[in-house]
Amino acid sequence: MKPKPKLFTKQMECDRIFNNTLYHNPSPAFLYEMAMKHEHYSGSECVIASNGALIAYSGEKTGRSPKDKRIVHEETTQADINWGDINIPMSEAAFQRNLDMATGFLNGQNYLFVVDGYAGWDTDERIKVRIVCARPYHALFMTNMLIRPTDKELETYGKPDWVIYNAGQCPADPTIEGVDSTACVSFNFKTRQTTILGTEYAGEMKKGVFTVLNYQLPKKEMMSMHCSANVGQKGDTAIFFGLSGTGKTTLSADPNRALIGDDEHGWNDNGVFNIEGGCYAKTINLSREQEPEIYDAIRFGSVLENVVYDPETHIVDYDDTSITENTRVSYPIEFIPNTKKPCVAGHPENIIFLTCDAYGVLPPISQLSPEQAMYHFISGYTAKVAGTEMGVDEPQATFSACFGEAFMVWHPMKYAELLRDKMAKHNAKAWLVNTGWIGGAYGTGNRIKLKYTRAMINAALEGNLTDVAYDTDSVFGLRYPQTCPSVPDELLNPREQWADKNAYDKTAARLADLFVGNFKQYADKAPIALLDVQPKSGLVVAAG
Repeated sequence: MKPKPKLFTKQMECDRIFNNTLYHNPSPAFLYEMAMKHEHYSGSECVIASNGALIAYSGEKTGRSPKDKRIVHEETTQADINWGDINIPMSEAAFQRNLDMATGFLNGQNYLFVVDGYAGWDTDERIKVRIVCARPYHALFMTNMLIRPTDKELETYGKPDWVIYNAGQCPADPTIEGVDSTACVSFNFKTRQTTILGTEYAGEMKKGVFTVLNYQLPKKEMMSMHCSANVGQKGDTAIFFGLSGTGKTTLSADPNRALIGDDEHGWNDNGVFNIEGGCYAKTINLSREQEPEIYDAIRFGSVLENVVYDPETHIVDYDDTSITENTRVSYPIEFIPNTKKPCVAGHPENIIFLTCDAYGVLPPISQLSPEQAMYHFISGYTAKVAGTEMGVDEPQATFSACFGEAFMVWHPMKYAELLRDKMAKHNAKAWLVNTGWIGGAYGTGNRIKLKYTRAMINAALEGNLTDVAYDTDSVFGLRYPQTCPSVPDELLNPREQWADKNAYDKTAARLADLFVGNFKQYADKAPIALLDVQPKSGLVVAAG
């Protein structure tokens, strides 16, 4: 007779949940079984891919809903929050109504899943997180993404530090004050609770945990970072900042360096630590040739999200974007073979900002001064390429402060100052790496080959760019090397790659104007030194 999965006992505390059947930290196999039997949401069923991963669908929402995020405006944290379009206030009474809706929905289900785990590999800083959800797919996703407690740790786990009530199948109520649509993800830092309504996209849970630590860590003068990290054989740590599509996950999964994590990290007096227990990688156009570590991590226990597969063979077509371009896979971090566990490392020697410049004007690699590092960190630039969205027929600049503005709770300058201070204390170098276009903008130029980007990053990490000659870009003030091992010299100078130099100058000036225009919103809190390193532009930003 097969053993039953663990159920919550009467001694275990699960606030506001009175459902009689609570599966506690169920195994991946059990969650597969439940998903195959019961997942029938949004007209799609869960299936097992040919590689053994569970294929699941998030319904209408195939990405996060940042405009639907709310934070409770209450006395214990109101002075800390950077209120505005990112951190939209909600009253305590409105949050309570959301909480009542979420828990009411969950208590009405035939069964629920309770996933207890940790966020933060540094045991001094980790928090205990509890997920309460109704979909097996969501439970498996967060089993992957949280740090998994041992059986012994679960015995003494006790009350969690934070609870996420995921009732994503239940629409939010737009008549509630502060709720603008049928989706709402709300945070209450005083009661340490999150509610999810009206969106079944699993990434809301993982980014919800990150949002919590983006408040708590800086409160203790520790850095929270939307970045990947790895460590070399000599113990040298590198961190990689970058928005979606810039190569953050791909470039950190290096067979010659041990992975610390692919997305979320903290930096304290001990060094860098991963926040998560798993990875959440894009799968669009995935291939074993280009990204073997990620490709081979997709197996039993992984969750493939919103992908298209052959109905007979169950082979996934990673090139098919008919459901969404934001196809994803979640897997435990140990599925990457050269992962360092525990996922902690020393202070970083190199900090790399990744940008996919579809305008094709930024150097493939440049070394940043401390002031430039702060400026580009706050700017958080990348560019969407033409054709990825309806009506986009030319590159579209995207600026996201700290390379993760949607998850930042304090003013961006708070995170930038923490970065500056830690870089100075630990003598870290900063680099800006363009993983986008060269020789012209998207549609005219060519995408920089991944092998060259890897070669440039390796050269920076190994110290091979220390003693070479540098040139300085006249518009952005960026110092770029004249030579780099395994990279053609002519590739390093972006202007020389353009056949039409006049077109380059106009495009570079246009992008410079976009940088300066974006930075105006931070100028009142920015030191003069940051304004001095701005790109040369016709726009003028006055110091605050």
